[in-house]
Amino acid sequence: MKSLQLSFEAVAPIFLLMLTGYVLRAAQIGTKAVFDGINKLIFRVFLPVLLFYNIYKTDKNAVFDGKLILFCTLGILTVFFIGYFAVRKCTQENARRGVMLQGFFRSNVAFLGIPLVGYICGGDAIGVASLTVSVVVPLVNILAVVCLERFRHGKPKVLVLLRRIVTNPLVIGCVIGLLFSMLDLHLPTVLETAVSDAAKIATPLAMIVLGASFTFSGLQGYAKDVFITVSAKLIIIPLAAVMIAALLGFRNEGLVCILCTFGTPVAVASFSMAQQMDGDEMLASHVVVVSSAFCILTLFLFIFVLDYLRLI
Repeated sequence: MKSLQLSFEAVAPIFLLMLTGYVLRAAQIGTKAVFDGINKLIFRVFLPVLLFYNIYKTDKNAVFDGKLILFCTLGILTVFFIGYFAVRKCTQENARRGVMLQGFFRSNVAFLGIPLVGYICGGDAIGVASLTVSVVVPLVNILAVVCLERFRHGKPKVLVLLRRIVTNPLVIGCVIGLLFSMLDLHLPTVLETAVSDAAKIATPLAMIVLGASFTFSGLQGYAKDVFITVSAKLIIIPLAAVMIAALLGFRNEGLVCILCTFGTPVAVASFSMAQQMDGDEMLASHVVVVSSAFCILTLFLFIFVLDYLRLI
């Protein structure tokens, strides 16, 4: 019951913020052009700052679990490569293919995973989860750029693709965060406070803009693609990952970290990135909203079964 309560409390704020955006748009307080401009600001400024700060503040004294990080890294790469061929069979529209593929491997692990691990396994496990996230976040952002560029205008040239990866604001934020973390660099107190405040803006503002972009009338035309993406994201992929991890001997916080890496809903940032990189933004918004809704049920069932089997 506590696991269900935690899942609900983690996801409910997302819906309240999305609802705020939807109401603002319905009340014509902001136009589509206004929200598009805000989303561009989120993508280019606030999300990179957030990713930098999350990695920068990672607990460097936590126990480094190389086996766990290797499993998550190889798992994400496997999902990416299998998903690449799967989406080509699911739809003929490149703008949708990139969004679906991104939805398969890109989880909201930084916002939902870390508190979930801490709640289930205790505060000491948060360090392990944070170190895992510090590797997973840069990886999924680089892969997101790759998949959206791949399906943007046909086959991009390698040099063009590399340039767009290294100039992507989210990737830049991750890389700078990793450099600060590895070199043990520290921001001045005043600057760190400002960065922290800016980072706090990213997620709620992105959710409000996402809610403002959502239209129920458009969901019907995306039903098949949303169903495929969300089913894979919340059921098929995490089920396979957790089963393989359990067979390999992962238990407790390690297994919960794996569940959160593969089984939390599609990251809100995926909508911002899809909109800025010519992906199907309507499909991206539907995937985030629907996966955030159903993850309450799927995460509860996963946690209940793992607890029943005494694996966590």
